[in-house]
Amino acid sequence: MPEPIDFYFDFSSPYGYLASEKIDELARSHGRQVRWRPILLGVVFKHTGAAPLTLVPLKGEYSVHDFSRSARFLSVPYRHPTKFPLATQHAARAYYWLDDRDCATARVFAHSLFRALYAEGRDISDLDVVIELAARHGADRDLLSVALNGPELKQRLKGECDAALARGVFGSPYMIVDGEPFFGVDRLPQMDRWLTSGGF
Repeated sequence: MPEPIDFYFDFSSPYGYLASEKIDELARSHGRQVRWRPILLGVVFKHTGAAPLTLVPLKGEYSVHDFSRSARFLSVPYRHPTKFPLATQHAARAYYWLDDRDCATARVFAHSLFRALYAEGRDISDLDVVIELAARHGADRDLLSVALNGPELKQRLKGECDAALARGVFGSPYMIVDGEPFFGVDRLPQMDRWLTSGGF
């Protein structure tokens, strides 16, 4: 069976959200699965010297315009968050906690986090919101709360970020197909062609 596509993203990434709505369907059309890997862009930016797009002069205004335009192009609901950028360590840690128990539930949870932020205007940096969304998908609130405050999940996410950097991941979304890297939601058509042709 072919290797899964690795999908690196931060829940605070609008382009990551847009990719999340399309990547599983693209993969299925090629008989592939997707391994979702949330990371923290703050960690990546410390390594690369970059900054959130919306905080960069000139590029910031364009990026906010492009988020909405790209969402319309892809037919994905989008409302730019009032609080942005925002911290997503609770969301990412909760995802890995769920993924270790049931990857299908973790995937549904990830979609609910993205949609809560970019379609419903909710603040997913709020620990209570993260726990509420996880509980909606069957997570035990008390167990998850204890885990999110413990060292193991913190170390798990740190390890995922370190491993992503070691693979060359510098932003979100960042996909790796059989060792070939693709950065950005606008690279999904290239990925489609790559998977169809076996490379080009």
